[in-house]
Amino acid sequence: MDSIEYKAAEKAIEATFGKSPIPVRGGGSIPITTLFESILNCKTIFMGFGLDSDNLHSPNEKYNLENYYKGIETIPYFHKFYAELKK
Repeated sequence: MDSIEYKAAEKAIEATFGKSPIPVRGGGSIPITTLFESILNCKTIFMGFGLDSDNLHSPNEKYNLENYYKGIETIPYFHKFYAELKK
């Protein structure tokens, strides 16, 4: 949580949602991220915008459109804050 990548994600989520995120260190795995980190020499940040009540991968899975749009709004903030922190 001390990485520039995490700090940029934290600021982006705060800018969009108006609250600090709570890191949970959970979720699925995407095997290629290890390769990204070794080749690009940077951390991978997963920003989830779904809720526990979305019932991911279940027969009654759903995704709130408001969270979808908030996710779209958050990503440019992440790039902005990452560029600022990387200087």
